Amino acid sequence: MGIAEAFSCFEIHSGMKVQLAMIQRKIQSTKSDNLVDRINDFLASPPEGTPTEVLEAFSSLDSNQFLPPKLFYELVEQAPIAISITDPTARILYVNCAFETLTGYAREEVIGKNESVLSSKSTPESVYRELWETIHSNKVWQGTLVNHRKSQEEYLAELTISPVNNNKGQTAYFLGMHRDITEMHQLEQRLKFQKNLTEAALNAAPMVVAVVAADRKVLLDNHAYKALIGDFRGVEPASLFLEALEQQVGFDLSTVCQVGSGFTNVEIRLDPPGGAAPRWFACSGVHVPELDEAAHNYFKQAESTRCCLLLIANEVTGSRKRIQEARLNMIRANMAEQQMVQTMREAISGAIFKIQAPLNVIKAALSMPAAGQENMGMRIVLQQALKSGDEAMESLHEALPSPVVEKTSLVNINELLHEVVKLSTENLLSAGIVVDWRPAPVLAEVNGRINALRGLFKYLIDNAIQSLIEAKQDYREIRIQTKQDNQDLLIEVMDNGVGIPKAHRLKVFEPFYCGWEQPKEHAGMGLTMAQEVVIGHGGNVEIDANFYGGCRVFVRLPLNGMEETLL
Repeated sequence: MGIAEAFSCFEIHSGMKVQLAMIQRKIQSTKSDNLVDRINDFLASPPEGTPTEVLEAFSSLDSNQFLPPKLFYELVEQAPIAISITDPTARILYVNCAFETLTGYAREEVIGKNESVLSSKSTPESVYRELWETIHSNKVWQGTLVNHRKSQEEYLAELTISPVNNNKGQTAYFLGMHRDITEMHQLEQRLKFQKNLTEAALNAAPMVVAVVAADRKVLLDNHAYKALIGDFRGVEPASLFLEALEQQVGFDLSTVCQVGSGFTNVEIRLDPPGGAAPRWFACSGVHVPELDEAAHNYFKQAESTRCCLLLIANEVTGSRKRIQEARLNMIRANMAEQQMVQTMREAISGAIFKIQAPLNVIKAALSMPAAGQENMGMRIVLQQALKSGDEAMESLHEALPSPVVEKTSLVNINELLHEVVKLSTENLLSAGIVVDWRPAPVLAEVNGRINALRGLFKYLIDNAIQSLIEAKQDYREIRIQTKQDNQDLLIEVMDNGVGIPKAHRLKVFEPFYCGWEQPKEHAGMGLTMAQEVVIGHGGNVEIDANFYGGCRVFVRLPLNGMEETLL
């Protein structure tokens, strides 16, 4: 800004023009090249007759209400951001040192020229139109332009242009401030590329990948994970994985930072809703530092950073199915053998039960006092019959297969029930029965005897099949549902068959009771033995008295604690 521009800021009366001209010559005659220094020299020794209005105006700049003009000048000169001042037509009036450094232009080369000297054709015309519309509306414009230096090298300029008004409220100048953000833009582009590359790699991966925060919120996932959400009808798979890991290996997400190397290839089972086949996954987890953008944590030590879990789950359902098929064949053979032994035990037990009744009558008759010779003959016959009966009973007891002690282990009831249903597939299909399979997606394991429990549920499902066959209905359904109820597992087996009359709901658990119209090979010991297994596991079995249109049986098994029992 020149001396003339400085004086043009004052409202001047015609009578003062001569005196102001003298003051202007006085200021211009000082040795300093700096306008601010000239004004300071003038105020130190003003010419005689200087109007008081001028002195007051200049003096106010150095009062307690304002900083000295030289300080303002030095602040702008030494500012680290490029600053330029133009007139309303964008003609450059002033640039600071940072402007020279950034653009490569010396101030003598650009003062008097239009700001467009920096413009690049890479900036769309629409951006310039928006810029001019904004500042001509007396508003501040902020945005990004592609500029070029004196060397014609292009750079990205983050620009702020602010209108500066005179005392009449008219735009007299434009203040422009800009900085080079090229490196920041390049870094952002590289980060964006890395993000896209990472997401592409994750989405192309066939395994399930998710990053889970300490609050169980999923921060990142891939397509395989999203597909799993659909398979589980909107239930967050991460929660199911974590529940299964907690139950199987005691993994605790809240202590993930102390886990160390994490875990590798832990196989878990998830049961989708709607009766779909179970899914098996080999899970691995690695802890990673959680993103912390909070300002107040800037100076905190790295070890205090919270962690999140990188969860990788590779589905191994196919291989598990092949293993399961082989296992089912072994179980089928084992159960056939057990069934044969059990049938023999039932048959012999039935025979013992039926023989015991007449023997008891004979014993009662022999205990009565004898009267006459004829009765003595009958007594001898009865004694011989009793002796033969006792010998037969002894033979039957010796022929009765001994029960086998089975060791306890952790049992997944969902898996066990699924096995039993598969073992019963032929009977279910031949009877036209639909199975509504409703397992809990994740179920805690129970401490029990797997063969005894398998036999228990086989009895219940076989009874349900027989009930549906005798009902002769067009639609036949068995519903099997599992859930955890506090420290117990609750298993529900329901059918829409003939049901059990109220008077018989306790008798069905009695030995050798058979209420079927077509008993066939049934000896009436199925529910009796099922009850023995449940009681041996510390649980209970009951028939729902309020269920109509069939039968519903509840089996409750405690998660821990049971007595030694026999098959």
